[in-house]
Amino acid sequence: MKKIILVAIMSITLFANDIIVKESHCGFHKTVQHIKDIVTDKGLHLFAIINHSGNAESIGMKLNESKMIVFGNAKLGTALMQQDMTVGLDLPLRILVFRDTDGKVKMAYRDGSWIANHHLLNANKKIMKVNKAMDNITTKAGQCERD
Repeated sequence: MKKIILVAIMSITLFANDIIVKESHCGFHKTVQHIKDIVTDKGLHLFAIINHSGNAESIGMKLNESKMIVFGNAKLGTALMQQDMTVGLDLPLRILVFRDTDGKVKMAYRDGSWIANHHLLNANKKIMKVNKAMDNITTKAGQCERD
């Protein structure tokens, strides 16, 4: 019963923060590569891969595997920034791939509604497009046999 309550509280907390977390059925490196491949195949611009765990290691600290994939769609991002320039604080889009404390590979990203709720936007269709793309990318990236 305690586990059910804990899971419910964590789910509400994650939803309240507009953070979506999905488990990958692939290994860490394969999940990162899948996301990179999907993003570039869709014609999106891959800006950077930030290696959080590598950065931690470089200063003698330990962190579970963790990489942030930063990518975007200039046409969509520009349209949003034309409405409210401060949207640029939350763009480009990003997906965090990490290994949790149980060793599971997870993908996390912010729901597009967070952007809409924190900026002066009239862009429901564009935000729905962002949400659909992020869901599709992460769903596809996490599909494979355990490796």
